[in-house]
Amino acid sequence: MESLLPGSFPQLSSSLPSGGNYLGETNFKVGHSPREVQVYRCRARKILERQCVVRFQRHNSGFSVKKSTIYRENNAKFLVHAASGQPFESESGAYNPESTSKSVKNALDAFYRFSRPHTVIGTALSILSVSLLAIEKLSDISPLFFTGVLEAVAAALMMNIYIVGLNQLTDIEIDKVNKPYLPLASGEYSISTGVMIVTSFSIMSFWLGWVVGSWPLFWALFISFVLGTAYSINLPLLRWKRFAFVAAVCILAVRAVIVQLAFYLHMQTHVYGRPPVLSRPLIFATAFMSFFSVVIALFKDIPDIEGDKIFGIRSFTVRLGQNRVFWTCISLLEIAYAVAILVGAASSYTWSKYITILGHGILASILWNRAKSVDLKSKASITSCYMFIWKLFYAEYLLIPLVR
Repeated sequence: MESLLPGSFPQLSSSLPSGGNYLGETNFKVGHSPREVQVYRCRARKILERQCVVRFQRHNSGFSVKKSTIYRENNAKFLVHAASGQPFESESGAYNPESTSKSVKNALDAFYRFSRPHTVIGTALSILSVSLLAIEKLSDISPLFFTGVLEAVAAALMMNIYIVGLNQLTDIEIDKVNKPYLPLASGEYSISTGVMIVTSFSIMSFWLGWVVGSWPLFWALFISFVLGTAYSINLPLLRWKRFAFVAAVCILAVRAVIVQLAFYLHMQTHVYGRPPVLSRPLIFATAFMSFFSVVIALFKDIPDIEGDKIFGIRSFTVRLGQNRVFWTCISLLEIAYAVAILVGAASSYTWSKYITILGHGILASILWNRAKSVDLKSKASITSCYMFIWKLFYAEYLLIPLVR
């Protein structure tokens, strides 16, 4: 209401004489009748009211212009966002499909790295390969077979995620040096998130093993759990990864012995209900994978020498040097391939003989050529070769069912 008073409008106030001079009685007492004085007063009041109205309209027009400008800007912004399909800035909580899709992709990528996919693939392939050794006739390839394989693979993969996850939880500081791309080391996962994941997957693994009712499967999970925990967890008399020989034995026990024997017995006794038999292919698989498991146990520490030195992990690489451990690994694999060729040559099945000899000969040649090209001063080159060793690991499990 104060804005409607004449004093609110400086121009109007300045344009009007003071009330005493303009409407004062002294100006009207001389030569003017009372009626004329009343007429002058009415005119003055009308002039004052007219100027107040004009000033009020000007005052409001400023707000109207601003309001119109704001409206036009908001309208233009609306049209731009409507045309682009993007949400308004003011709608901070609005649903954004692209943002949601990106978040899902990031979450899946983090879990993919956390699960250490090369070990997941190795576990799945090894169980499938060993399960094929239990097939004696064509009719064995039935829904029963696929159900048994699926049960074993699902339970083993969940235990695999527990083991690699626990290792990351106890190696966060080391991984910041050796493997900064892992979710816990990079900070993408909090420690509580890591604990939740490994706890959930270990429980689910044991639950599935118990529900299936296969004792070979359950014991394979239990022994893997015990060795995987003892390998990583930092408790008195544990954290066996600090001791090179014990660490290698842990990996050999799981990858070479438990995977071959326990999962074969799962298929042979639980799925098919047959008595356990140590067949020639099974013995070959166990022996060959013993070499391979030792190589993986030694080779995995070659690119990690920097972090292991800092945190007191006395691996063979730290103690003997990268060059010596590298060529020891290559030599062990070449010996394993030579033995495999001899086993193939002794086979009574012609098709198996040729496949075993040719397959292992090709793999041995590829390995040797790749080893000569590795730059042991480059961590990237060593890591690339380590992943190549895992590919040879996968290839071997494709050949094992064909050895007779």
